[in-house]
Amino acid sequence: MTILSQETIQKILNFAYDKAVNGVNLTGCPDFASAYELAKEYQKKYPNNLEKQIDSFINWQCAKAGLSGAITGFGGFVTMAVTLPANITSVIAIQLRMIATTAILCGYDVKSDKVKTLVYCCLVKQSIENIIKEAGVKVAQKFAVKLIQRMPYDMIKVINKTVGIKLITKFGQKGVVNLGKAVPLFGSLLGAGIDIVSTKAIGAFSKNTLMSQNTK
Repeated sequence: MTILSQETIQKILNFAYDKAVNGVNLTGCPDFASAYELAKEYQKKYPNNLEKQIDSFINWQCAKAGLSGAITGFGGFVTMAVTLPANITSVIAIQLRMIATTAILCGYDVKSDKVKTLVYCCLVKQSIENIIKEAGVKVAQKFAVKLIQRMPYDMIKVINKTVGIKLITKFGQKGVVNLGKAVPLFGSLLGAGIDIVSTKAIGAFSKNTLMSQNTK
């Protein structure tokens, strides 16, 4: 059993987000392409068609996630953060890369701390306005995405903490995680990959959220 604390989940989020955005290239480990590389690839495939770029990318991500052993080799970069639960870190990295790639296609600067928070909200498949409300701020829905990009850093930290709490609840009651059953919604994590349905649902939510405030 591993205790998944608020501090641990924030470390996982930050570590996984960095690898999702920047990619990983390790000797003896299959390359983990960056969100920037993937966005560029799909922009070339479907020029001037944003929705096709996103839909095609998400479909590819879901197909890959459903293959047996889809994340074999990801342990290579997880070992760079030996204090983090490897299976949880891997699945979050895959999901964050999918969302971050969608964000780049929509014109967001994913290296911005505020856009990172927006991506985190999509990870837990919660509307931005609900996350903000749970963090103690009342805001109209249509202004939520824009507002998060204008918030002071202290408020962003509160929202990130709210997302972290949701992830702790998702991965195990009271923060206690059985590493053999850590991600029931994603199916067997090591060897079987991520459940297609869950991946597609997060992808669709991210697309709708990010395209609604498309910055292009």
